[in-house]
Amino acid sequence: MTSDKLNGRQLFEKIGKPTKIVAPMVDQSELAWRILSRKYGATLAYTPMFHAKLFATSEKYRKDMWCELDGDEKIDRPLVVQFCANDPDYLLQAAKLVEDKCDAVDLNLGCPQGIARKGKYGAFLMEDWDLISKLIRTLHENLKVPVTAKIRVFPEREKTLEYAKMVLNSGAQFLTVHGRLREQKGQKTGLADWEIIKYLRDNLPSDTVFFANGNILYPEDISRCMNEIHCDGVMSAEGNLYNPGVFNTSHTEDKEKIFPRVDKLLREYFEIVKSCNGSHASKIAMKSHFFKVLRPFLPHNVDIRANIASMTANTSFEEWEEKVVKLVEDRVQKLFEEPDIAEKDIITVGEPQPWGGAYRTVPYWRCQPYFRPVNGVTADKRVTDALKSKQSLDAESLKRKPECELEHGKEKEIKV
Repeated sequence: MTSDKLNGRQLFEKIGKPTKIVAPMVDQSELAWRILSRKYGATLAYTPMFHAKLFATSEKYRKDMWCELDGDEKIDRPLVVQFCANDPDYLLQAAKLVEDKCDAVDLNLGCPQGIARKGKYGAFLMEDWDLISKLIRTLHENLKVPVTAKIRVFPEREKTLEYAKMVLNSGAQFLTVHGRLREQKGQKTGLADWEIIKYLRDNLPSDTVFFANGNILYPEDISRCMNEIHCDGVMSAEGNLYNPGVFNTSHTEDKEKIFPRVDKLLREYFEIVKSCNGSHASKIAMKSHFFKVLRPFLPHNVDIRANIASMTANTSFEEWEEKVVKLVEDRVQKLFEEPDIAEKDIITVGEPQPWGGAYRTVPYWRCQPYFRPVNGVTADKRVTDALKSKQSLDAESLKRKPECELEHGKEKEIKV
């Protein structure tokens, strides 16, 4: 480590104490999306997860993933570049290629997908602490910029704490904790565990720069997370993908800012992608972003869904504009010409939920969170029902439980 390298707290101060963070997502947190997210309130962004060996050895992969505008001081900072890796030498080679265009380099220790299992990286390094330590230490000792890490949790909170300490002791300067197990992915995602994240925050050194990840649906969830966990910042992945307005914490009463109309946001994003024409990654990611931004809108406009599905990486911007962007603008404009649109275009807030927040009902022409259905039941209902059931069981257990006292850290029944 060079003597003038910033430590975590110094780096955090230098980049403006960011509290609203775009998560690293495979093929989804690319340049254009980062620019858009910053316009909607994000104060720090991570790149997509790059494969360190491919980035270091394949010029084609590097050109596809990275361009001159990535990390540009005027439009793309502060920026953390994330790599997945299982070889310290390749990781260092890859990181050296970007250290002059970013504020830190992050090691992905959280990817739970099958490809990560096959390649032995991401969350599938969680059992190999020696390798993780070597990967982090190699960057810590040889890069100009600091190294950071993003982890998932173990079922056991004590083991997770020891794991987090090992990551920090190896040289990580920021720690991001995704409060889900490795197995919680796709339809098994469920709620992130804020309690274990708070346990880590409370038991790690107080000067640790600590970010929380998970359960961010609306802007107020960011402040709720920071207040409950006492973290330095909050990272959002899926919440940000479906609605960049999730970061607009200073405009919580302005529906145009926090639930933007899909036509306006789509146009804004489309123009950004065109301005990043040297970014192959941004053009490739556009189709997926269109589907997510328009998710509530497409069931009412199936022809537009079919048009998006027909697009490829080689489709011209002109065709995208004619077959998708303008059509969306025309359809939403017609909605707003209806005489009763003022009564229809309202956001309603539901009852407080066991997880601490409340769901919103948002018109389909506005960006909003997505609740993945399983067997026809959406995730918001599954989570709420599960928490209510747990609360009922806990209450019933308390009624039946004998009076107890603690003996050597364990409960002992008092005999009467």
